[in-house]
Amino acid sequence: MPLFALICRDKPGALETRMANREAHLAYVRDTRVVLFGGPMLTDGEMRGSLLVLKADSLDAAKAWSDRDPYALAGLFDSVEITEWKKVIG
Repeated sequence: MPLFALICRDKPGALETRMANREAHLAYVRDTRVVLFGGPMLTDGEMRGSLLVLKADSLDAAKAWSDRDPYALAGLFDSVEITEWKKVIG
């Protein structure tokens, strides 16, 4: 099954939105079981985005998963980049 990297950058000043939706986001990740690994990107120790690698049948399926993420539904992200990814190291 192909792997996809999601690089999501938060809107400026959106930390409160992130924190208000964090538990729903983590539950979505847990319940959908497609995320291999992920976590927040940091600037000066503060969460400013997300990096996730997930397994999906296609780019369209990865986009659909991303669109249903509670963070996306809350309008947290300024931008979302999704690209097919190949694990080589690790």
